[in-house]
Amino acid sequence: MDPIAFRIGPLEVRWYGIIIMTATFVGGFVASREARRRGENPDHVWNGLLLCVLLGIIGARLYHVFSSPQGFIGWEYYREHPVEIIAFWRGGFAGLGIFGAILGGVLGVFIYTWRRKLGFFHWLDIGAPGLILAQAIGRWGNFVNQELYGYPTDLPWGIYIAPEYRLPGLEEFERFHPCFLYESIWNLAGFLVLMYISRRYEERLLEGDVFCLYLIWYPFGRFFIEALRPDAWLIRGIPAAQIFSVIILLTSIGVMLYRRVRAKSVNDQ
Repeated sequence: MDPIAFRIGPLEVRWYGIIIMTATFVGGFVASREARRRGENPDHVWNGLLLCVLLGIIGARLYHVFSSPQGFIGWEYYREHPVEIIAFWRGGFAGLGIFGAILGGVLGVFIYTWRRKLGFFHWLDIGAPGLILAQAIGRWGNFVNQELYGYPTDLPWGIYIAPEYRLPGLEEFERFHPCFLYESIWNLAGFLVLMYISRRYEERLLEGDVFCLYLIWYPFGRFFIEALRPDAWLIRGIPAAQIFSVIILLTSIGVMLYRRVRAKSVNDQ
């Protein structure tokens, strides 16, 4: 599939850009509906979305720049070519890191809610289902760009990767694990789970719980999917995304447990 959707003179409009924009608006729409359901002004979603997306892109780019993914340029290259740091579009989704995007987006929510005197954790909960749905949609940009696929496989759902997109050492293989599909399905399931829990157990949840559940669900699936990636950034032989996933997951579980114990002790006084 041609990664370029269409051209307007010298301007190239790429499919991954269209997919990102679609994912952003769908996620924003879901968040605005969730805000309305909770009795909040949905305009806050759209007013803060640009800041969150901007900081999310910056965070995603910085994550990639300071990483060293196998088969892609990373910190060793950018240290010698600092001007290339801002050329995030050249690497497609391979030039962006989701954990950096999450951190940047959370910072955007913090800045917006602080300036508007809104509840930070409350609005993280509102945005969490839309965020993971946006990730489910956005992962299809990897399919278009034929990037971030897994190891070779003979499974019937293995995807064909053109020779020019195959990683060094894998040139002789044709079909690979569709890691983008695995993560997209996992994220879609996470969206359904978060939507169900946020409604079914709304009275039992503390503010921030829905977002913590997101920070448990997504890293749990990402941990296993990362094991299928031949291009993972390794830290002492371990995929960095697996290390970060474990840290985020355990921290989120710890925060939820601590807040419940603390809330119980306050109620018992």
